Amino acid sequence: MKKEKIGCCGAYCGTCPALKKGLCKGCKTGFITGERNLSKARCKIKICCIQNGFNTCADCSLFTSCGIIQNFYIKKGYKYKKYKNAIEFIRASGYDKFLKNTVHWKIQYGKII
Repeated sequence: MKKEKIGCCGAYCGTCPALKKGLCKGCKTGFITGERNLSKARCKIKICCIQNGFNTCADCSLFTSCGIIQNFYIKKGYKYKKYKNAIEFIRASGYDKFLKNTVHWKIQYGKII
């Protein structure tokens, strides 16, 4: 499922070399099915998202007021802005259109058109 390659925060894990080589299970793989123990996860964003049955934070009606995700997005660094842009795009246009954008990405974020 391609949606599983979108991190809860908006990072696109489908470009990750470690994931492609099988050295990483990704942000959500195994947690959704219960193969991995969610209580051992350290990412508050992932825990909240999976416990609430969301693919990403884009599915949450509290997205704009959620302190967990909004505090993540205000961190210094270009990528956090790009992750937020990804989630906002998914909210506005859907997962299929977002995933079409990722086809040519080389890293976990890229141009959204």
